[in-house]
Amino acid sequence: MFDAIHKAAGALGAFVDVDLAAQPDHASLIRNLEVALDEHEVLFFRRQRLTPAEFAALASGLGSIETHPAYITLDDCPDVQILESTSENPSKIEVWHSDMTFRQQPPAVTLLYGKTIPTHGGDTLWASAAMAFQSLSEPMQRLLEGLEAEHDFAHGFRESLEEPGGVERLGEAVRENPAVTHPVIRTHPRSGKKALFVNPLFTTRLMGLSRSESHALMQLLFEHLTTVEHTVRLNWEPDTLAIWDNRTTQHRPVNDFLPQPRVMHRVTVAGEVPR
Repeated sequence: MFDAIHKAAGALGAFVDVDLAAQPDHASLIRNLEVALDEHEVLFFRRQRLTPAEFAALASGLGSIETHPAYITLDDCPDVQILESTSENPSKIEVWHSDMTFRQQPPAVTLLYGKTIPTHGGDTLWASAAMAFQSLSEPMQRLLEGLEAEHDFAHGFRESLEEPGGVERLGEAVRENPAVTHPVIRTHPRSGKKALFVNPLFTTRLMGLSRSESHALMQLLFEHLTTVEHTVRLNWEPDTLAIWDNRTTQHRPVNDFLPQPRVMHRVTVAGEVPR
């Protein structure tokens, strides 16, 4: 099915040689993608030619597609979100995160497709939250497995909410997405990998700890998660597709490309309640 798979870094990530639009056996393609995701956690595909409908169909094979309360979508393919960053409207997501952990059932998988790519800058980094858990000491692992953390949409989008008109634009999303709690350590339902499941964008506190304890432990975990040995970096090219497992990874865009514009198409695949 795949012509070749080349590891991109020691902790996670792989480049996959395949023409996704030319695969006649969709079910077999999806099975191979799931196997590769379980092993490598984030997959990179160069030189893909996918229409929005083909892009959405690929994503739907991995599960039910879900929308995002803060992003617009393509008029002719509402399953595909548009992530556009320009000098007039720059991206405000600049910190490590796993997508939409403010939901009771955060996405399982995200697919991001490069459409308008800057000539320089604009890389994306991923970190293996599974490798980060494995590299903790056993006493720390035992401590964390008994904890839960709060995740909040309003915290993650606080910069947008503070802008003129931000409350009017995102107020409904805030009301529809009250803070939720998830285990600090979650187990992947298919691979069985355990992973750290806190992130600096949406996680606000560790339940049951004092404010100072919670802050200190979260800062330790955020720094540990993104140790360089846990990461991989992608230099985008037009028509590059990245697919990653949100349950075992975090990611961070590098917004160093302005005033050049960047446009990405994204689809998120629904997940389960973290356990």
